Formats: sequence, C-alpha cells, structure tokens
Amino acid sequence: MKVKNTKVGVGYCNEPDAFSSGRIVAEKAMMAQGLRRPDLVFAFCSGQLDHNQFFAGLQSVVGKDIPIIGGSAIGVITNNDLSYKNTPAGAAIIESDMIQFRVASVGQLNKGEQSAGQKLIEELSGKSEDKMLLMFYDSVRIPATKTKPPVLNTSSGLLAGIEKRLSPNVPVVGAGLLGDYAFSSTQQFCGSSVGSQYVTGLALSGNFQPYYRIMHGCTPLDGIYHRITRVEGSEIYELDDRPIVEIIDEIFTSRDWRKQHPVNNLTIGANFGEKYGKPRENYYVNRLITGILPNGRGINIFEADFETGMEIQFMLRDTELMMKSAQRNTAELLEKIEKDGKKAVFGMYIDCAGRTADNSNTVIEEASKVQDALNLYNISLLGFYSGVEIAPLVKKSRGLDWTGVLVILAEDDKNV
Repeated sequence: MKVKNTKVGVGYCNEPDAFSSGRIVAEKAMMAQGLRRPDLVFAFCSGQLDHNQFFAGLQSVVGKDIPIIGGSAIGVITNNDLSYKNTPAGAAIIESDMIQFRVASVGQLNKGEQSAGQKLIEELSGKSEDKMLLMFYDSVRIPATKTKPPVLNTSSGLLAGIEKRLSPNVPVVGAGLLGDYAFSSTQQFCGSSVGSQYVTGLALSGNFQPYYRIMHGCTPLDGIYHRITRVEGSEIYELDDRPIVEIIDEIFTSRDWRKQHPVNNLTIGANFGEKYGKPRENYYVNRLITGILPNGRGINIFEADFETGMEIQFMLRDTELMMKSAQRNTAELLEKIEKDGKKAVFGMYIDCAGRTADNSNTVIEEASKVQDALNLYNISLLGFYSGVEIAPLVKKSRGLDWTGVLVILAEDDKNV
C-alpha cells in the first residue's frame, strides 16, 4: 500500500443547528484536501451548541471509528475565518501514515486533577519515542453564578500528575477548554464520545517534528515585587501582610474593578528570570484575576500554583506587545522550520479568550497575525479561544494565561 503523506483539511461553520454544523465542518474539511481515509479529527465548537449533536454530525461524515478530540471553545480560528460571535465551530481532519496517534481519555477530573493526570499517561502507555503530548481538559469545575466566581480545574495539579508518569523528554502542549465568557460548564470530545469533567490526551509519534512558540502580551506595572503572605489554593488574600483588594483599589484608584469577572487589564505575574534585569516576556507566567471573592476579602486567580512566600508583580495587558509578539514569534518559528529542512503541514493556535479584539479594545484581531503568516506558507490552520494555554516555559510545561500557543507539525521537506 502506498504511504500517505500527511494531508490536513480544515472546515468552518457558524450556524445554530448543531448536527448540521458538525456535518458541514467535516464535509468542508474532507473536501479541502480531497481526503479519503481520515485518521484523526480535531474539533471545537461554541459552548452554545449541543455538543452531542455536533459530535454526531461530525461522525455522520468521518464515521464512528475515527477518534475526535477537542470540545468547547469560545471561538474558532481557521485560515480564512475568525469568530467568537454566535455559534462558531471548526474541525481539522488529518490523514497520514507519517504521524502516529494514540488517544486516551480519563473522567472524574473534578475528583482530583493529579490522579487524573497519572491515569491519563497510564492509559496512553506513554513512550520515550513520543514527540509530543497534546492535552485538553475542562477548565470549569463549578460554573460561575451571579454572586460567586467559578471553581476551576487547575492545570498545575493535572501537569503534576502527568509528569509523574510521562517521559521527561516529551513536551506537553494543550489547553483548558472554555465555552463562553460566563464560565459555564464545558464538554470534551473524548475520542469516541462526549463527556464533562474529562482530560483527553493525544500522544504523537512518527516521522515528523513538532514546533511550538508562546505569544505573550503583558508587561510589569512597575519594578515593585510583592510577597504573597496569605493564599489558599487559587484564592489570594494578602500581599506584604496587606489585604490584596486594598492594593488593587489603589492601583485602579477606585473600587469599580470589583465588579469585573474577570478583571480587565490587570494580571498577576511571576518572573522566572533575572529579578531586576530587563523584563523578558518568555520568563513570565501570568495569572488572570477571575474576580473578587464573595466575602470581598481576596481575589481568585485562574490557577492554584502561587504559594505563600512567592514574589509576584502586577502586570498590565499590553496590546502593542501582544501584536508584536504574535507576529514576531510566528515568523521566527516558520523560519526555524525552514532552516531545519522541514515542511510544515498543520498549525494549531491555542489563544486565550481574553486576547480577542473585543476584550483587548483593539481594531485588529491578534490571531490575524498568525493567520497571515501561515497563509503565506499555505499551512492548514485550526485555532480556538481557550481558558488556559499549556506549553513548556522555563524547562517545564506550565499552565499559562493571556498567551497564545502556536503548535506546528512539520515533516522532512524533500524539496530542500
């Protein structure tokens, strides 16, 4: 049998009928590259769509034996489309003999992220020859209400469990999925079924090379470091023995920020580089402030990995840096692939939902910088807007906020 080089077709749709949406995006993806025997489907759809019906629509085209992974997304990005309004949906269908895929899914994520991470690698039978682990999980454990911020599943616990079983040379890239800005419940496409409170992993191996870059967009508010003096999980109460809410009141010179979920413009960052050197974006891990706690005594952040005694800085979302970072990092990544004698066959862009033009008060969509660059090279693209982005940063994979993570799969370029 003739070996199949990798082909990837991408489809997009924005219509309210979930089954039709799934069928349309699958048909468009199959037709885009003349696919005949699909091996894997990535699919993402608005949290407003019936996920089971959307999944059934996909299966009506690709069949029930082809694994489908993905799930809830605030919006979808393809080569020619970008939307987080109404009910956007998209799919990338891969046909390849060059890349091998193993899919596993583990439930009861809300019962313990670390144990779920360990079980995921056991189910996948993680191997040292794996080139990458792509991992998606439900961000929301308990949905937000009018009076309470959401309770979230944390990537830090999940990654800690994964790292206990995964070979250290295998990078983990992925996302915490989010279906809307109200932090409603999310759902996973788990290969052959749809479920909630799941983590799904895709181990990739074979004759290809994965490349990835992180796009940043925050700068320190000032040179001042604050020490966390009281924190409980993802809830921060005190900095420098002072109530954190009072410090944020002083930053904004008002209490209006207390009504925002999440808080606009301001994040909290940890610098893993030189403390008083020139700030370098690729050494910062930023945390979104999801809102003030119901008792008004503290704030909630997107992760539970900041500890007592840790030094942090307040960070401002910098839209100019965001645009430049997306453009520069995408260009550098594509140049690296070309220099290595590889041919990019597929790009996935995992973009924080806070980086949309509507939420960043920009005229241009930041993701359009990635679209433009990949279109110049004729690389198939599927992206989505997420709650948490995951990628290696400072020697380990971490959950990130207000970033974009671009992953590109590349094969040997016989024309080089």
